[in-house]
Amino acid sequence: MPAQLQLPSPASQTFAVPMHSGPADATTNRGSALERRGRLTARLAKLAAAGHLSPLARQIGSLGGCARPIRMTGHRTRLDAATGQILDHLDTRHLPAGELLLRCGNRRATRCPSCSKVYRYDTYQLIAAGLRGGKTVPASVSTHPRVFATLTAPSFGPVHNQPGATSCVCGTRHGDGDPLLGTPLNPQRYDYTGAVLWNAHAPALWARFTGHLRREIAHAAGLTQRALRHHATLSYAKVAEYQKRGQIHFHTVIRIDGPTGPGSIAPAWATTDLLDHAVRAAAQRTRAPHQHRSEAGEVDRVRSSQSMVFRFGRQIDVRAIRSTDFTGNAPVTDRHVAAYIAKYATKGAETTTGTLDRRLRFLAELAQHDLTDHARQMIHTAWHLGAHPQHAHLRLRQWAHMLGFRGHFSTRTRHYSTTLTHLRAERTAWRGRQDDAQQRSDQGQPVTDQHSDRADLAAGHTDPAGHRSGHRAGSKKRHVDTGTTLVISHWQYAGNGLLPELAHLADLLATAPKPRPEQSARPRPARRASDRAGHSADPLTAPVQIEVTG
Repeated sequence: MPAQLQLPSPASQTFAVPMHSGPADATTNRGSALERRGRLTARLAKLAAAGHLSPLARQIGSLGGCARPIRMTGHRTRLDAATGQILDHLDTRHLPAGELLLRCGNRRATRCPSCSKVYRYDTYQLIAAGLRGGKTVPASVSTHPRVFATLTAPSFGPVHNQPGATSCVCGTRHGDGDPLLGTPLNPQRYDYTGAVLWNAHAPALWARFTGHLRREIAHAAGLTQRALRHHATLSYAKVAEYQKRGQIHFHTVIRIDGPTGPGSIAPAWATTDLLDHAVRAAAQRTRAPHQHRSEAGEVDRVRSSQSMVFRFGRQIDVRAIRSTDFTGNAPVTDRHVAAYIAKYATKGAETTTGTLDRRLRFLAELAQHDLTDHARQMIHTAWHLGAHPQHAHLRLRQWAHMLGFRGHFSTRTRHYSTTLTHLRAERTAWRGRQDDAQQRSDQGQPVTDQHSDRADLAAGHTDPAGHRSGHRAGSKKRHVDTGTTLVISHWQYAGNGLLPELAHLADLLATAPKPRPEQSARPRPARRASDRAGHSADPLTAPVQIEVTG
């Protein structure tokens, strides 16, 4: 291979400073939106005349429609560790955009629909692998006892809801899109303080629940907790979802494996009925006392008559998970559970409750957003409670946009299934092979950044303190791969979001008509009876739209 790839140098490119999108654009942009589009189009025409438009389009197309990509500057060189020969060299100064563009990877659908879709697909594969095998998980895991449980929050006051065939307490039958759903019937008497503090203590509740669950399983099996680890392993994966009223509740898949994890056979006493009983008993026993911060800075856990004790609500739903399709009120399937959890992996409080998807720096910022009165009051309550010294450890102001919840939205045990990192590494390797094949077929064309460049930023470039070198100016690390390749790189964070010209080009590429694929002459297979069941009221038994196998 050549000592260094010859890359085109876009020395004639001149880009303006990135413009931040927001409400201030209407006052800062010169002229109307039509004039701005005309100016950007004229700049693109100059780039096209210089021969840079096609490479730019290919580089932006590699982002897959990411809304706010990460911009990096620097270089990366791959060498043969034995001979010192340069195998590959990448310098951002030679890239069409002058910077390395990486997908943001944001999971929120309101922030980046493209990256959140990939995150949803990965979550589906992760959950499905723990239910039916695959992705380094043996297929025998589908025979282990497992349940799908939902743990809700208690009531903090009556709210508008959909009780079923009857009308709401207010006397009106609310539709699915009614903005009154989840709002208090009497806001003056609603316990906003308790609602916010419950969200703040929800992570502690979940941690205590898992401890009680292991005790209940050991007690039902006639074992001690110490002896349980030699007979069975508890594996689970959970996701946090916001209800319409702004309270967190947890959806979780719980499974009992053998002593060494999913590859071992579960003991004979481990049944679905035993797991169902253990989940319900553990949820009823779980308590989390309100933690007060003392003057010395330590957490005082002493319960007093004035202290609040948080617990789960009375509505606890536990269902067995089967491997065959069922309809109606029958037990749910692994396919439905995986799709249901993946759906909420990309949603936050902003989707269900109508609050914000980013942090607040000042409370006055709320005036710029169109929020419901209920969500606005929840944020106000969290902000004012965060000013009290006894609530400082809860960081309520930092998480006011999440209505007080500061825990991980999705967690799993180590033995449940594969990891998101493993799934991303597989996808990166596959895309790298596709890029190599494309480069071999397009010899002589300008080379752009590749999907595998993200792996170079992450692999082996972490200092002892745990900081990524790619996000610090002037950092330089060396990493030796498992083979004989030596990677020398120097990356520097340049910002988020595309420059104005590139953003305009991305909009043009997104709206360009795409050729329709040729329709196959073969007849479509008939739909299964479970898929023809129609629109079930239960979201877990509705037809699933997510089925990714790659």
